[in-house]
Amino acid sequence: MATSGFNQGVSATLPIKTDHSVKILRFKSHNLSFEKKSWDPTLPTGLKTNTRSINTYRICMSVQQARAPKVAVSPLEFEDAKDPPLNTFKPKEPYTATIVSVERIVGPKAPGETCHVVIDHGGNAPYWEGQSYGVIPPGKNPKKPGNPHNVRLYSIASTRYGDSFDGKTASLCVRRAVYYDPETGKEDSSKNGICSNFLCNSKPGDKVTITGPSGKIMLLPEDDPKATHIMIATGTGVAPFRGYLRRMFMESVPTFKFNGLAWLFLGVANSDSLLYDDEFSKYLSDYPCNFRYDRALSREHKNKTGGKMYVQDKIEEYSDEIFKLLDEGAHIYFCGLRGMMPGIQDTLKRVAERRGENWDEKLSQLKKNKQFHVEVY
Repeated sequence: MATSGFNQGVSATLPIKTDHSVKILRFKSHNLSFEKKSWDPTLPTGLKTNTRSINTYRICMSVQQARAPKVAVSPLEFEDAKDPPLNTFKPKEPYTATIVSVERIVGPKAPGETCHVVIDHGGNAPYWEGQSYGVIPPGKNPKKPGNPHNVRLYSIASTRYGDSFDGKTASLCVRRAVYYDPETGKEDSSKNGICSNFLCNSKPGDKVTITGPSGKIMLLPEDDPKATHIMIATGTGVAPFRGYLRRMFMESVPTFKFNGLAWLFLGVANSDSLLYDDEFSKYLSDYPCNFRYDRALSREHKNKTGGKMYVQDKIEEYSDEIFKLLDEGAHIYFCGLRGMMPGIQDTLKRVAERRGENWDEKLSQLKKNKQFHVEVY
């Protein structure tokens, strides 16, 4: 059974804000390892649970957590609004922002290219964690002569304060959509995704036309700082969860002091495809009692039947814990390609039946309680 990264040496980065710049501090965490036992008589009564929970308890009790100071953010007036901003800028009246940076964030062996794109909106297009921006690529729509291209939605991969922590930027996680000619099998760049191609090819200073922000389904509920949030992502679907986790563990927000459990499941092709892994591993090192992180690498990991491991296999591996947490009020989120959901739904239904439950009824109750959040594209 995987140990959610607790026994790995982790190389991580932490942005620390100064008055006029952002510096990067690099360090190595200590290796952590634990013997595997199904029960340890030294544990408190009531903790007779699986190996993963025992290991978590030992970490929380035996490791002096070197929590780095959280980063100051501004303007704190962003916390005053009672409702999220919605559709401040519409397709007919969009906002012109500026590209700050475009960085490839996957390794050479990753299938395809994914970029982290930082956009400067000058504080004029505020948003909340879990929302999306629309992007209108330059040029005319060939299917509608004389009209601009259609809007392409991208989940925002930063908190409302942006990567510079001053409320003036937003980040997008963009995978370049590549078209391969079915006859030759070669890439035809003329047919590549127009919007993703534009964003990944952009340079600092380029202008980008945005709409929004939009979306309420994936907003992070903050009424209970001790709540459990289970996040399931494939590929760039990790974007909103990066925003959640930065708000929970990186930023110093006086009105939001997270003390619950955040559990991230990320499904990608291989190690080179992991997105924001250094950040997530840093949280794992600093907050072992509040953060869990499980990766499913389909081309490197095997499931229990010896096949490729997908994110639904990880869900099944921890299904008893997940269902127990849902029964206790946890929120569960799904974000990624539309094709991820059928396999996940089949897995959840199979697990429910094994537990003697009706998944359709359980799902209906979760939706009624506003615990079930899905955003696929």
